Amino acid sequence: MAPNVATSSTTSEAETSEMKFDVIGRVGLARHGRLRLPHSVVETPVFMPVGTQGTMKGVLPEQLIDMDCRILLCNTYHLGHRPGHERVRAAGGLHKMMNWPRSILTDSGGFQMVSLSKLMTVDENGVNFESPHTGEMMALPPEKSIEIQQALGADIMMQLDHVIHVLTTGDIVEEAMHRSIRWLDRCTKAHTRTDQTLFPIVQGGLNLDLRKKCVEEMAKRAKVGIAIGGLSGGEEKSSFWRVVATCCAVLPPHLPRYVMGVGFPVDLVICSLLGADMFDCVYPTRTARFGTALVRRGGLMQLNQNRYKTDFEPIDDRCTCHTCRTYTRAYIHGVIGKETVGCHLVSVHNIQHQLDLMRDVRRAIDEEKVGEFLNSFLGEQFSGGEVPQWVRDAVGHMGYKLVV
Repeated sequence: MAPNVATSSTTSEAETSEMKFDVIGRVGLARHGRLRLPHSVVETPVFMPVGTQGTMKGVLPEQLIDMDCRILLCNTYHLGHRPGHERVRAAGGLHKMMNWPRSILTDSGGFQMVSLSKLMTVDENGVNFESPHTGEMMALPPEKSIEIQQALGADIMMQLDHVIHVLTTGDIVEEAMHRSIRWLDRCTKAHTRTDQTLFPIVQGGLNLDLRKKCVEEMAKRAKVGIAIGGLSGGEEKSSFWRVVATCCAVLPPHLPRYVMGVGFPVDLVICSLLGADMFDCVYPTRTARFGTALVRRGGLMQLNQNRYKTDFEPIDDRCTCHTCRTYTRAYIHGVIGKETVGCHLVSVHNIQHQLDLMRDVRRAIDEEKVGEFLNSFLGEQFSGGEVPQWVRDAVGHMGYKLVV
């Protein structure tokens, strides 16, 4: 049973009236939702592309709008460091500065505790980072994280949480979980803007009991949505899906569930069908820089391979992105790694691929054809190979039968 959700006395009527989540379709554990935010209405399950420093690498905001991208992610630590949140505020906020009229979610800076672990220290007050660019020290207590995010003006702000590597064991896992709860309370106290909402982040490592305990506390404090953090850091997939399933099972149904850092297509589908609603990852644009395209048939297409030198087909003949409508595999093969346009073209396709995949999940829910979609998707992803055991276990948990 989901824990009771207490409405905090700090919740403003303006915030909750502007931002609302409705479940408009369900099949099994999966749901099609609609998240209303100040700058757009977001259909869930949704994949959020990552524009770390206020820009999607190689892709214009206008191109994202053409793909009907409704929400993207930017990073508090990096924007707070360069160009600095005061400069963004002076520019009219992140939306205006980057010419993006739709919704933005800003990460709190917590993830950098792992990605910049050799350059930081953490205590009860917050995190202290050494800049990897200048060596300058930057203190990031929870209040500072909120100050920066309010200056950036994102629709969704994330609490500063104490993030540890997912494979960490011992007392620190529970300590970091409790500290994340205390830091959420400090973030909530510092949060003053009513046109931005604050998402708590569930921590607890791979310990399912700690995850449940954290859900109980975080859900009491959640107003519009909530996140599941600390995953996609190298853990076994058999543990990954069980953490997602456990959290989704006990989280209140009226909150969208954001699984942070998830971007592999198979992970997106399985997590969506387990009941998760929001995802983000740099994977589509990062893998594009190496000439790798995301495709339904076989999963990945390595366009720098010589076999594509005279292949005049589009990356995917079923894809409607500008790249697939206009350019061939042979052309991209010829420019990838030599001209920046190669990375641009594959990035456009990869982002469209992820957005389309989430649309197909929503359509399968609406048409009550989740089982058929799942078998078709997995059959194409693993054509010529075995569906991994963790996927089979997750599918069995959801009650679907695989015929691939």
